[in-house]
Amino acid sequence: MKNVGILAIVEAKSGKESAVSDFLKSALALAQSETLTLTWYAFQINHNTFGIFDSFETDEGRDAHLGGPIAAALMANADALLSKAPSIQKVDLLAVK
Repeated sequence: MKNVGILAIVEAKSGKESAVSDFLKSALALAQSETLTLTWYAFQINHNTFGIFDSFETDEGRDAHLGGPIAAALMANADALLSKAPSIQKVDLLAVK
């Protein structure tokens, strides 16, 4: 069962929207290799705002993801791509279908 998640919101610098979109799309392969990540979604909210939502069975899976290659790549590229630091929130899932 999916019990915990992460909601991350990022805002692209002006002119970097396509690069952020491409980065998120390319991260799918990394997410697919994470055995403890149950679901992983990358989405666009508006012209320059994007998000990632992941779900995990346990805190161990969530912590492994936060210490994994996607988070590392995001932080390594944050200064070049993002207008401000990403908002990364741990969430507890109350109901799942």
